[in-house]
Amino acid sequence: MIEFVLNSRSRVNTYVQLIQQVKQALRVGLLTPGDQLPKVRDVAQSLAINPNTVLKAYRELEIEGLVEGRPGVGTFVRRTLADASLANQVELREELVAWVRRARAAGLAPEDVTALVETTMRAALAAEASRDGTAPAE
Repeated sequence: MIEFVLNSRSRVNTYVQLIQQVKQALRVGLLTPGDQLPKVRDVAQSLAINPNTVLKAYRELEIEGLVEGRPGVGTFVRRTLADASLANQVELREELVAWVRRARAAGLAPEDVTALVETTMRAALAAEASRDGTAPAE
């Protein structure tokens, strides 16, 4: 089951952070169709947020067709965002974990690691797009 974490320093709305975390879990195969999301009340209590915030995130995911609410039972994953590349992710994830450990050992804070990954990815995608003559992927 997914465990939500909020970044209080982020400018991203709380409900959007929840949506992003569910989508990431769907992309990497941590959540699959049939899995149940945590109960609204449990998420609200563990994160000390208003239950309506969690409901808003779950509703948005439902509108996108990713989850479905079952009254009195909970919210369940309807479809995944993982694709054929999921099989390749295991090895890549292991390499990334090793890299993150090296980055942390070199003194980078988690925010520094995130910034480095995001800026490097944007630059690499932009270079790839200019080489291919296409718009950068997001």
